[in-house]
Amino acid sequence: MYTFSRLFAALMLALTIVSCSSTNKINSLKPEPDDASPLLYDNEYSFISLPVSIKLKDIENKANTALSGVIYDDANLEDDNVIIKVWKQAPIVITSENSKIKIVLPLKVYVKVRYGTQQLGLDLRDTKELNLNGVVTLVSDISLSNWKLNSATTLQSLDWTESPSITILGKNVPITYLINPAVKIFKSKIEKKIDESIEKSMDFKPNVMDALQKISTPFQMNEAYQTWFRIVPAELYSTDSKVSKGTISMQMGMKCYMETIIGAKPESKFEKDKIVLKPVTKMPDQITASIAAVSTYTDATALIMKNFANKEFGSGTKKVTVQKVELWHKAGKMVIALDVTGTVNGTIYLTGIPTYNETTKEIYFDQLDYALDTKSSLLRTANWLMQGVILKKIEESCRYSIQSNMEEGKKSMVNYLNNYSPMPGVFVNGKINALDFQKIQLTNKAIIAFVKVNGTVSVTVDGLK
Repeated sequence: MYTFSRLFAALMLALTIVSCSSTNKINSLKPEPDDASPLLYDNEYSFISLPVSIKLKDIENKANTALSGVIYDDANLEDDNVIIKVWKQAPIVITSENSKIKIVLPLKVYVKVRYGTQQLGLDLRDTKELNLNGVVTLVSDISLSNWKLNSATTLQSLDWTESPSITILGKNVPITYLINPAVKIFKSKIEKKIDESIEKSMDFKPNVMDALQKISTPFQMNEAYQTWFRIVPAELYSTDSKVSKGTISMQMGMKCYMETIIGAKPESKFEKDKIVLKPVTKMPDQITASIAAVSTYTDATALIMKNFANKEFGSGTKKVTVQKVELWHKAGKMVIALDVTGTVNGTIYLTGIPTYNETTKEIYFDQLDYALDTKSSLLRTANWLMQGVILKKIEESCRYSIQSNMEEGKKSMVNYLNNYSPMPGVFVNGKINALDFQKIQLTNKAIIAFVKVNGTVSVTVDGLK
């Protein structure tokens, strides 16, 4: 009985040894993935050109609305022997002339003039009422202050369509010498009225703020990869305004961050109450933005799996083939799980740092090595797989191109810069000059290769609403 027991035990041990040596099953612990989401990447400061153009016709319309009816009314006859009341007779016409605003204002004037003398206690004075038509021409200098275009208006000329005169004893007697003192007072009054009406019509801050709010709203670049592009305004600048060809224009510019965000739609960071307008003499317009070449782990796995097709790894009679590839993130590195069959069966886990090859436009994995537990398993079952030559060959297949991803990202950016209009009267245009690789970051869903974009962006704000 004792002999049989020893024989049975020896037989079972032999079968176990034979069994182990024939299957060479790798039993490695799976490195569990980390959650690396969401991802936020801040860029360098960029400068967006914001040329603001305002048509004089728009100012004209607003000035006509603001300035209507009676413009001037002096009902006191005793101070200067003249009562004068002035109405706007027809719409104001505003044009540009010699880098200034020229304003033509047709007037209807009621004048009551007292003439004659008082002598020896006798009042020999009489009064005459006149209804006159005239045209006032004014010129305004435009300056920018506290978000408003201010005007300094001066009366250039006052032309009567008929000479101010009265008939005395059958003769026409000019009364310009009586009306002119009143006109001096009237002159300052109308200049002030014009300036006030222009100031009311020229508060362009709401238009610019509305435009900034719209372009600061996160813009989805890629729906499938949940890629968002966000502009975060920091400062706003403006040069002096210019008047030319029926338009008032000023060169504004915005200093901002441009961000690429992966995941759910981010919130806008626009805070209009914190935007300050600063005067400058020259406006930079160069932008530096970042676009994302997004590779989901599913896409990257499919691309890498193609590299392993019909390939064997090993030496001599000891070889394996890769049947399946899987990728995920772990502690700032990529885990590459390879299901292998052949001399050994099971899953081996590699870890490496995603790196970009500028020449081939490929992502590869630097410092590629077996995970710690995989090393222990290989030492027990197939340490020949740990040879540097074999690992190097495997590493050569663990790569994929992101050139198409970069082109897709650039295409998305170009669409945003091709006369994109987030609201009426606001247009985004620009061009991309160069793409330069910047860095790689990992999420729980994808490998993100950030590419620096150099170019120009212009946001045109056209007109007053």
